[in-house]
Amino acid sequence: MIKLGDMKFRMFSIRVLLIRLFTGRVFTWNFFTSTLGATHQTTHQTIHQATHQTTHQYALGATHQATLGATHQTIYQTTLKATLLATLLATTLLTGCNNNAPTAPAPPTGSDGHVFAVETGDSQLPYLVIDTRGEAILYEPKIAADLKIYVQKELVQTQPIGIEYRGKTSFRLSDKKGFNIETWDNQGEDTDVSLLGLPEEEDWRLVGHVVNLTEKYTYDESLIHNTVAYEIARRTGRYASRVVMTEVELNGRYLGVYQFMEKPKRDKHRIDITKLDETDANITGGYIFTIDKVSLGDDAIGLPLEYFYSNWDDDARYTIENSFRSRYDIFADTLAFEPFRPPYHPEQYLETYFVYEEPDASDITPNQKTYLANYIDQFESALRSDDFEAGERTYREFIDTASFVDYLLINELCRNVDAFRISTYLVKDRDQALQMGPVWDFNIGFARGGRIPADGWVIDYNSYVQQDPWMMPFWWDRLMEDPLFRGDVRARWLSLRGSEWSDAALVELVDGIFGELQRSGAVARNDEAWDDGIGMDAVTATDELKTFLLARAAWLDSEVSGF
Repeated sequence: MIKLGDMKFRMFSIRVLLIRLFTGRVFTWNFFTSTLGATHQTTHQTIHQATHQTTHQYALGATHQATLGATHQTIYQTTLKATLLATLLATTLLTGCNNNAPTAPAPPTGSDGHVFAVETGDSQLPYLVIDTRGEAILYEPKIAADLKIYVQKELVQTQPIGIEYRGKTSFRLSDKKGFNIETWDNQGEDTDVSLLGLPEEEDWRLVGHVVNLTEKYTYDESLIHNTVAYEIARRTGRYASRVVMTEVELNGRYLGVYQFMEKPKRDKHRIDITKLDETDANITGGYIFTIDKVSLGDDAIGLPLEYFYSNWDDDARYTIENSFRSRYDIFADTLAFEPFRPPYHPEQYLETYFVYEEPDASDITPNQKTYLANYIDQFESALRSDDFEAGERTYREFIDTASFVDYLLINELCRNVDAFRISTYLVKDRDQALQMGPVWDFNIGFARGGRIPADGWVIDYNSYVQQDPWMMPFWWDRLMEDPLFRGDVRARWLSLRGSEWSDAALVELVDGIFGELQRSGAVARNDEAWDDGIGMDAVTATDELKTFLLARAAWLDSEVSGF
């Protein structure tokens, strides 16, 4: 008598035989099908025999046929499932054994075994993998995460980090978020580290282009606005954030192309100025401050992420703790109302605020605040009252004129409509004059700077835009009234156009940066991840960027020649 257990063992043996035959590469498809048919017939006979004998022992009389049929059906279904499983496995193995059959590609895997979210081929672009250990990223504070850096799928660096979202308007508008990153040690304390070959520091930025999937628009389709602008700035000999183009994967999701860059801050490799402590007797520097929107700082800790999607008022929440206001309005007239009114009050467009960066609002002392505010007031008062026709230029005692000239030309060439009035850094080092820069944030520069015509000066912003909450300070109109300053602008422009900013140099710069992205396949991968009906075309956008730069430079040639 054949027992059910024997029958199951036979079926298992058949499956093992199939596997061995396939893995031994001795099966042909015809042999497989004939064997499968024989197996099915043998199985049917085996089931019938086992069922009949088993039922005969346990069923009598009229119940015999019913029991036989039910039992036969149950065992047949069970065995058929097993047979089909074996068939499926055998088919898979057969496909693998057939050298002419297509095989599934191996998943893109790093040297440490990490499976990438996308296939990067032989791309030499750094690929950053961030794992937040199951925690959600906040706007404030940073949460612990792990960073891995791969080049051509080789793991080249691992680093504990803190990560949080960054940006104000860009955070609210863009589905592709930016991040602040801080390098940490194993105890969660910040530590200076060299990443991607950049000088050691602890504070970094991951900046992507703005993508709004709901309203179907994007800023900077070329993906390289900041990278190009910062390199243009560095070619003047000025510091600008160093940038490495990367691709980013976050918690298993591919996020696309990002610009990994330095945060502007006091450091010997960044803004190289004297550290100003609370106890220093000499309080003439160093200061870093901005003309910009404000952030909540530590007041943001604990607020839900949803809060920051609509907290527009916080951008204009200037206080005596975080900033000081110019005595003069955008027309160089004395302001007749008190500072620190509610956000977006009707006369805000007249005001210019200076926001503390280093020392920040929590560290700067009252004496240091007074010194800095008085210094700016002395400069502005001199600039406002100097009689240029009479040769009076006392304003030059307060500023590094060359830095003002370079800042003007960089932002005008790139048509950065955010410059001068927001996203604007200023530096006052110890016993030194006020400097403009470094430049920052060009995501709506170049051909995207639509608020200013291609043949218009960015510093004439107030002529094109009415009562924006952040208007152009009076400084630049007034400086351009000075023939000596205009002469400095002309001389510097001609020097740069004859060398680092020539047409050929500008085209070569853009082609070099974008070419690396395109050759790596990163442009296509980014567009596939984010297009979603927008119609992204980075190649066309980059061609437009080059066309714009050459046309803008030619226009400035004609303008500056008359200075």
